[in-house]
Amino acid sequence: MNTGSGIGASLLRLTQYSNFALRILQMVAIRTPAIVTIDDVARAHRISKAHLVKIAAELSRRGYIEATRGRRGGMRLARPAEQITVGEIIRWTEAPLDLVECFDADSNTCRLIGACHLSRGLQRALRAFLSVLDDLTIADIAINRDALLERLGLADQPPSEPAGAQ
Repeated sequence: MNTGSGIGASLLRLTQYSNFALRILQMVAIRTPAIVTIDDVARAHRISKAHLVKIAAELSRRGYIEATRGRRGGMRLARPAEQITVGEIIRWTEAPLDLVECFDADSNTCRLIGACHLSRGLQRALRAFLSVLDDLTIADIAINRDALLERLGLADQPPSEPAGAQ
C-alpha cells in the first residue's frame, strides 16, 4: 500500500460535508423525540458550528429535518429514520459522483471512452458502493444509541425538551 502523497493513499474519500450531514442526521435520530441544536452537534463531535449551520439549512430545505428557530428551537427528523438512506444523502452531498473523467460526457477528453474496461469496472464498483449505502438507513446508523451517546459523552445528559413542551 502506498501511503505517500501519490496514488493509493486514499482513492475514495467522502467530503467533510457528507460526513457532517450524516453526523447531524445520526445525532437527531439518537436523540428522538427530543430536539437537537446545532450547538449540541458541534459540541458532541467537536466540529465548528459555522460548518454545521449551512448543512443543517440544506437538510431542512431538502426535507430531511424540521428546523425550529428561537430560544427553544432545534432540529428533529422530518421523516422516519428508517426512510432516509445513507445512499440518498451521499448522492446529493457528493454529486456529481464522477470517479474518473470519462464519467462526465461534457468534460471528458479521454480517447478510450467506449473501449476502456477500466471505466466499465469503475462504474460497476460505484453502483455496488451506492447499493450498499442504499441498504443502510439513518435508523441503522443510530441503532446502537446507548453506545453512541456514551462515546459522545451524552449518556448522562438529558435530551433537550421538544419545542412546544411545557
